[in-house]
Amino acid sequence: MHNHPVQASIATGVVEGFASGGVRRWRSIPYARPPVGPLRFRAPQPAQPWSGVRHCHGFTNCAPQERMYTILSPGRFQPTGEDCLTLNVVAPDEAGAGPLPVMVFIHGGGYILGSSATPIYDGAALARRGCVYVSVNYRLGALGCLDLSSLSTSEVTIDSNLYLRDLLLALHWVRQNIAAFGGDPENVTIFGESAGAHIVATLLGVPEAEGLFARAIAESPAAGMVRSPEMAAEFARRFAALLGVRPADAAPTLLRVSPTELVAAQNRLLTEGTRDMLGAFPIGPVFGDDLLPLDPVEAMRRGAAHRVPLIVGSNAEEGRLFTRFLKMLPTTEPMVEAVLANTEEGVRDRIIAAYPDYPSRTACIRLGGDFAFNAAVWEIAEAHAAHAPTYVYRYDFAPRVLRWSGLGATHATELFAVFDVYRSGGLGRLLTAGADRRAALRVSGQVQRRWRAFSRDGVPGDDWPVYTPTDRPVMVFDRTTRVEFDPTPERRRAWEGFSLAR
Repeated sequence: MHNHPVQASIATGVVEGFASGGVRRWRSIPYARPPVGPLRFRAPQPAQPWSGVRHCHGFTNCAPQERMYTILSPGRFQPTGEDCLTLNVVAPDEAGAGPLPVMVFIHGGGYILGSSATPIYDGAALARRGCVYVSVNYRLGALGCLDLSSLSTSEVTIDSNLYLRDLLLALHWVRQNIAAFGGDPENVTIFGESAGAHIVATLLGVPEAEGLFARAIAESPAAGMVRSPEMAAEFARRFAALLGVRPADAAPTLLRVSPTELVAAQNRLLTEGTRDMLGAFPIGPVFGDDLLPLDPVEAMRRGAAHRVPLIVGSNAEEGRLFTRFLKMLPTTEPMVEAVLANTEEGVRDRIIAAYPDYPSRTACIRLGGDFAFNAAVWEIAEAHAAHAPTYVYRYDFAPRVLRWSGLGATHATELFAVFDVYRSGGLGRLLTAGADRRAALRVSGQVQRRWRAFSRDGVPGDDWPVYTPTDRPVMVFDRTTRVEFDPTPERRRAWEGFSLAR
């Protein structure tokens, strides 16, 4: 396939990418100054202009994380580094009649891993169908998503919610520059999966994000990822101890230690937090600062969040992935009992009663998936629907290969449909065979058509009813896509008002 160079002129200078396969791509365009040296742990600064042409043909660093998570293909890993605040743009080769809708993707990875360069997030399939696609890197883990601001001193300032500030700056970049790539800055949809979906929901509660996006899609947002300033300060104290310093002396150490040491300490903190059941995941947003005044769902309930149309949903068997990888969800009886032991009296019994075959393995996995993801979907849908159009889905489709492997329609499998993986070569063929392929392409077509329609005008199809607390319609994506009304009422009610935070 022949690549030829293409250029765009943006506020900071000229960027050169390449055209190939019906799309034009620019990779690793900086949207911020590298957050290194004295800028480590500080709010991001806009990128500085350059002279001449900046070559944006290949991916540069992803945020510091464990190397095993940075695999791009067998034996090929993406380099990591703190100079990682970049984004990628994919636009159709043929200019449209007018500016195109913009879709900005925020990757997942539990706030500790992931990269916009991951091959599945390529976005060309979406761009070919008529949008400008943007994927963004943000600071992860201890360097971006662990709130250490309580360790600030008079000499060293550490800012809160760094990764949210990164993404806010990226959205400002999109507003300022996307027209140069054929996109409409007034028509931006933010979408993300897992931690990325949680970020999407959180951005709804960031007052400064006003006007930076017109709609939002949250695919499998996680629950229990928001903490109070008090809880964040407790985690910061523990983190300082893991680095071997007193909290009062931690700030200069934080500026000095290597990213590898910070990642190692963060992993120990996660292990400790899971063991001690402190009531919140240590890493993710903190409410109560200048950026995020309220817990995002509370902001939605009060009508204080951005009242933009929202699609939110999850997959039928969210918990199954976590029986194999990243075993952090309660998917076995001892883990479930340990989590529910911290709840108020009666709550454990109410939740267990919603899973009649508990403690069977299937019931535990279902309960773990609801605890981590579906509880968040139900909570967000109820809160946001009171003030803005909200559409809820459940993704049930799993080709036989995924069913035989015991994963089924587990966490992240909707990404195969969203990014048209089933239509692509290797992986798509590996996952489907025979009749499965036709079904997979049909489901992919359904999801993409609706995401695209939503990104155009905020309505994902006339046959997808708006969510209301009276009938709770859910679009179920499967071999036969259909609408079901309040499909699992007992499970939904069991988690109402549930919280581990103490």
